[in-house]
Amino acid sequence: PSPSPTGSPTPTTSPTPTPTPTPTTSPGGPAPQLHVSGNKLVNASGQTVLLHGVDRSGTEYECVQGNGIFDGPNDQASITAMKSWGVNAVRVPLNEACWNAESYVNSAYAGSNYISAIKAYVSLLNSNGIVAILDLHWTDGLYTGSSSGCSSAQAVCQKPMPDAAQAIPFWTSVASTFKGNNAVIFDLFNEPYASRATGSTTTGWQCWLSGGTCAGIGYQVAGMQSMVNAVRSTGASNVLMLGGEEYSNDLTSWLAYEPTDPDHNLVASWHSYNFNTCSTQSCWTSQVAPVAASVPVVAGEIGENDCASSYVTPLMNWMDSDGISYLAWAWNADFACSSGPGLITAYTGTPTNYGAGVEAHLQALAGL
Repeated sequence: PSPSPTGSPTPTTSPTPTPTPTPTTSPGGPAPQLHVSGNKLVNASGQTVLLHGVDRSGTEYECVQGNGIFDGPNDQASITAMKSWGVNAVRVPLNEACWNAESYVNSAYAGSNYISAIKAYVSLLNSNGIVAILDLHWTDGLYTGSSSGCSSAQAVCQKPMPDAAQAIPFWTSVASTFKGNNAVIFDLFNEPYASRATGSTTTGWQCWLSGGTCAGIGYQVAGMQSMVNAVRSTGASNVLMLGGEEYSNDLTSWLAYEPTDPDHNLVASWHSYNFNTCSTQSCWTSQVAPVAASVPVVAGEIGENDCASSYVTPLMNWMDSDGISYLAWAWNADFACSSGPGLITAYTGTPTNYGAGVEAHLQALAGL
């Protein structure tokens, strides 16, 4: 059973080797300005920073569905509730059609209105000491092949790779908007699954890196290298997260296909759920640990769909021992934990049974 949300977590939940306390867990003060040093994220003073946070879903779908910008509150009280869990990072999924003000999005929720709302939320997170991760989640492009999420060319579902036509202007604009603030990380594309489209792991990773014309994908693809270039062309030096193949669950060829970055600020993003292929400790040790030995790894999404924490708790313990950062999906009170998975039942921070395990673990790490 999950630990009770009210009882204090047992000492066994705290990780064994943490050499220095994470600077971002100290109360007050702005979020750390981050860069990559070896296989660690570090702050301006060179101290290692481990991110422990949540995904805040809504900004990828509400706008394109014509319902608003946020799903639920985005005010100080809602961030205070996150902080009570020990959260020091929040991942905010974005929709390129809303940011770029494409014609099919209601203008009330697009362009400058959408951008202003995201800027204000990032500013509020940062002022609370929380690192913001901006993730390109939903993109344009007609794709009806293997594992297709929808039959629409609009940005209403997860595509195998982003489209060059809108993703490059999106990242150029996002980078221009936030450059100079390295408490913002850019997660270039949520969950690539190019090899499902191209039909082979090798061509999938080639598409992942280089984009262009990819077998099975009917639009020009923005590869990781072109998105890195788009960000860097603005002068932004922000840390970039790059999710692997197979919905960011497969990092096996990540190092072999790592793009060139003049700023050397790339991080491997990994997603880990109980229903993924790589969901055992032996797989984590053989596939993820070698990557984490070379570059920082941030698990941009972790979770389980059984309303419990028997998958994420050992996973978090393993990542703690390997110096890997992680964020749990998702801080949304309207996600049933069996379908979402959802961490909370109310934006005051009341956990689901799944969320209770995450809360106890994060609070122990933060010394709360």
